[in-house]
Amino acid sequence: MKAIGYQQSLPISDPASLIDIELPQPTASGHDLLVRVKSIAVNPVDFKIRQNVAPQDDEYKVIGWDAVGEVVAVGDSVSNFKPGDMVFYAGDLNRQGSNAEYQLVDERIVGNKPKSLSESEAAALPLTAITAWELLFERLAIKQQHPDSKDQSNDVLLITGAAGGVGSILVQLASALTGATVIGTASRESSSKWVKSLGADFVIDHTKPLPAQIEQLNIGQVTHVASLTHTDSYLDSYVELLAPMGKLALIDDPQSLDISKLKLKSISLHWEFMFTRSMFKTSDMSKQHELLNKVADLIDQGVIKTTVGKNLGLINAENLRAAHEELESGKSIGKIVLQNF
Repeated sequence: MKAIGYQQSLPISDPASLIDIELPQPTASGHDLLVRVKSIAVNPVDFKIRQNVAPQDDEYKVIGWDAVGEVVAVGDSVSNFKPGDMVFYAGDLNRQGSNAEYQLVDERIVGNKPKSLSESEAAALPLTAITAWELLFERLAIKQQHPDSKDQSNDVLLITGAAGGVGSILVQLASALTGATVIGTASRESSSKWVKSLGADFVIDHTKPLPAQIEQLNIGQVTHVASLTHTDSYLDSYVELLAPMGKLALIDDPQSLDISKLKLKSISLHWEFMFTRSMFKTSDMSKQHELLNKVADLIDQGVIKTTVGKNLGLINAENLRAAHEELESGKSIGKIVLQNF
């Protein structure tokens, strides 16, 4: 089967950083589905792994953690899917990724593809949707309500980096499924318009001091923060902004974080890592299967929409290198997708 992989952790400008290769097609067993990959999306985790995790023994490492495809075979323990089903998923950090024609993935972290979306539109969603859903409803524990509900709560949610992949779906979920007032941050006119179009009540500039901008909104204290980027840079602002007993959740990897600053206000700290369930085979792994099906229903009902920012064409090494380069620049809006081999 065709695949894209690497043997050394190299700068993305090096043609050997990602190369076209051929690998044996895997075989499904147990809870695994064998999926023929139709479309993929690229996430920051892709380039972070490429930069920092070199394969062993001169083997090729195949990365990629967002895919839509067709189930072509199932293991003997599979109960949720059958060959011919169209599925979407983010996969498992410890296994071969989706940058390949065929991939094995545990059915407990797979959902049915949204019927109303194309393959590439659906591929933009799994990793960021799982991350955003778990962060919002499990880590920050903001009350979920029906999309038709108009009830406003006293929650004020600040989302920094709201125009990125996770932010683009988090803003939608918070706007559609909670009663919170949603503040997103963005620094360019294009990204600010994007965040506003996704349902944010307010958009502020994260290159300028946050407290002064939020004070001008006259909406009270922030109760929850979803910090999606540069958490270490914003920590002091978060401490100033958050109400006593407020909650701070993050997804990035700060070099250091002085959490003693959270003590006086009894601010709680929560880390969201969507691969935890698959990495440790937790007893509630299937929650991600259920979660993805809920997201698919919300998409098909028109409550939320795909977050595709750009389609770079065929799944090959050249186009994947371009996707990694754009993500590494930190200037991409929404998700970057590719389709077909």
